Amino acid sequence: MTLYGEKPPVADDRPTVQVTAVTWPDDAPGPDAAPAGGRPDGPSRARRGRLLLAGGLTAALLAAGVGVGAYAYAGDVPRGTTVLGTELGGRSRADAARELRSALERRAATLDAPVQVTVGEKVTEVKPADVGLTVDVDATVAAAAEADAHAVSRLVGSRTVDPVVSVDVARLDTVLRGALGKQGREMTMPAIIFTGTKPKPVYPKPSLSLDPPRSAEVVKQGWLSGRPVTVPLVEKAPATSRAEVDSLVEELAKPAVAAPVTLTTDKGSVTIPPAAIARSLRFSADEAGKLTPRVDVERLRDALGDTLTKIEVAPKDAGLTISDGKPKVVPGRAGQQVDSAALARDLLAVLPKADGRTVTGRLAAAQPALTEAKLAELGIKERVSTFTTKFPGGLSSPRSQNIIQAAKDVDGTIVQPGETFSLNGHTGERGYDQGYQDAPVIVDGKLVPGVGGGVSQFTTTLFNASYYAGMEDVEHKPHSYWFDRYPAVIESTIFWPNLDFKFRNNSPHGVLIDTSYTANTVTVSMWSTKIYDSVKTEYGPRRNITKPKTIHLTPGPKCIASNGIDGFSQDAYRVIRKDGKVIKREKFSWTYQAEPNYVCGPKPS
Repeated sequence: MTLYGEKPPVADDRPTVQVTAVTWPDDAPGPDAAPAGGRPDGPSRARRGRLLLAGGLTAALLAAGVGVGAYAYAGDVPRGTTVLGTELGGRSRADAARELRSALERRAATLDAPVQVTVGEKVTEVKPADVGLTVDVDATVAAAAEADAHAVSRLVGSRTVDPVVSVDVARLDTVLRGALGKQGREMTMPAIIFTGTKPKPVYPKPSLSLDPPRSAEVVKQGWLSGRPVTVPLVEKAPATSRAEVDSLVEELAKPAVAAPVTLTTDKGSVTIPPAAIARSLRFSADEAGKLTPRVDVERLRDALGDTLTKIEVAPKDAGLTISDGKPKVVPGRAGQQVDSAALARDLLAVLPKADGRTVTGRLAAAQPALTEAKLAELGIKERVSTFTTKFPGGLSSPRSQNIIQAAKDVDGTIVQPGETFSLNGHTGERGYDQGYQDAPVIVDGKLVPGVGGGVSQFTTTLFNASYYAGMEDVEHKPHSYWFDRYPAVIESTIFWPNLDFKFRNNSPHGVLIDTSYTANTVTVSMWSTKIYDSVKTEYGPRRNITKPKTIHLTPGPKCIASNGIDGFSQDAYRVIRKDGKVIKREKFSWTYQAEPNYVCGPKPS
């Protein structure tokens, strides 16, 4: 209540300090009580001194009132707070940020110096500016302002706050991987593949590589200390173990092809032979290396061929063919097929069984995936690229036949906008049952006979056609050795199932892959709508030239002689122009080993 004529009390904005009295009863020993019958010892007196000191400071605070309180709580950053040896206490956040920036500028020569980093067995230097290695001033000041400090500590205490360091994790990882080089290894994904009807396990192997977040933490911690840094290499194993692969082989893959399966429908029954089961039973590993079996019904239909005409009418996609230098529409049609999802599920369920290998299929209307109307919207109207490579031996050689078989498998494929084309995914395993023959392949650095040899030439031809069409390169790997029938660097090998070639249609139009061949050439052309003025390659000079060694091998049918090829490193740049300007310049680099001069016979004496 305020009396008339009196002024209301002024609000007290001084800081409030909570004081709690602490006493020890005479009949209860305190934490530092002396032994019975004795006087308090040294530590007890020290504690009592600390209590008196705290009490004295508290009393001083109370006695001094707002003056000392204001001093203790002045500024956003508690007094006595330092960062990198710089006093920031008692300052506002803005002043503290300016002071810290000034301190960092004074240490610029040290902070800009390269950090010595050990990656595996290699030592490299990382320049802070190249990887965005900096002190985040605002975040550091915020951390300093939030440092825990009560009133007494603000007067006489001190604390050191670690700076908040930031780094571009992706850029750092790129630099470190350059230093890692061949010390690391890619994860070998588990798989089960069929050669004919014989399942073959591909056992998993762990990767050895960098873990980007861990690398970033180690480098950030070591940067300000000025000490060398060792970045850890991390081994990561696939989710499916070797033992689990063996179990899948024994419990599913082998019994799956031990006997045929009967498919029954309202229109009759067909037999699914082991060879067709082997073609359609897939074991796919995800990014973590977890191997999962599934039945690919489309591959099953391809394997059964005309057998299914007894019960099914397959839908046919609308397509394109090249006639008189122009794309011509081939109409599609609807059909009637066994429900694919149910067939895949039910067939997978009976494959491990020795008896009762029968599944019932339900027939349903099936529409083509690509209709004439949809095809017309894709804008496939002109040739946007073409590439040809020559092969020796004529059409009669097994290697040539493999090239032509791959060309036939891919011919007429339409890649939708945004879709990624996989050559392995399109052809599947290239084995004897798929029309491929034995021809030389490179295994462990030397030519040996292998089914599907020569398909790398078609892969290189397809890669170049997609490259000059401006398609996005998703996955490819050049050969270990350079062969003069291929353009250097801009070429690709392939090997089932681990090495693939993939490109993404990054244009707004569809792409038609058209293949053709002669007695000694194979050509791949891509048809779409042109969006670039030109796509060309500019080469850098060859460097690091290495000469081949001569190696003598045991004569025999598996020995394939070679003349040896120089090794070298080279860069190639894809230069894409649009509207008269260079809009993209992509660098492709590769190092070729020197292919040894293999001689089938002993060294001359």
